[in-house]
Amino acid sequence: MASPADASSPAQAGFWFDPLCPWAWMTSRWVREVEQVRDVQVEWHVMSLAYLNEGRELPEEYVELMKRAWGPVRVVIAAREKAGQEVVLPLYEALGRRIHNEGRGNDPEALTAIIAEALEEVGLPADLADAAGSTDYDEALKASHHAGMDQVGMEVGTPVISVDGVAFFGPVVSPAPKGDAAGKLWDGVLLVAGTDGFFELKRTRTRDPQFD
Repeated sequence: MASPADASSPAQAGFWFDPLCPWAWMTSRWVREVEQVRDVQVEWHVMSLAYLNEGRELPEEYVELMKRAWGPVRVVIAAREKAGQEVVLPLYEALGRRIHNEGRGNDPEALTAIIAEALEEVGLPADLADAAGSTDYDEALKASHHAGMDQVGMEVGTPVISVDGVAFFGPVVSPAPKGDAAGKLWDGVLLVAGTDGFFELKRTRTRDPQFD
């Protein structure tokens, strides 16, 4: 597979995220930087950690987090269904800044306000917030989830990235590389992920997500 830097047409990438995941948010900041230094077109999609973890044995505090995790992904899917694919990224970014950069995602009581503020920022109808507690869009949510996760398997989480038929989980990185460093990581990740039979490269995390 040709590298993005050498391709004659833009690489087509998909990025699957859950708005509550800080590591997916970190990776999304890197991918946004990659868009500036490599010829790649990224389409943004929802996966759901709550759906992924249904029926699994989880620590009690994570069970509570997963209950809250349904709301944001449902709202993003509802917004996509009502206003089109182009609203997914700006709504994700409006949610992500509040949840992660502002550190409000750790407060369960703040999530309703975060969703309302994000919808207002993007210019979407306030009543889309009602989707957070509704199952009306769950089939569309599950379809979006499987479009990404089925490419990599259910033993990983978010983010999932797919580039011209090559899909992978991650990379998990903090802080998000910028400029030429972002492009070099992109090239390296595609090279590794595109190697037949390659499955895993990992080391213990020694730092928390560092948001700009």
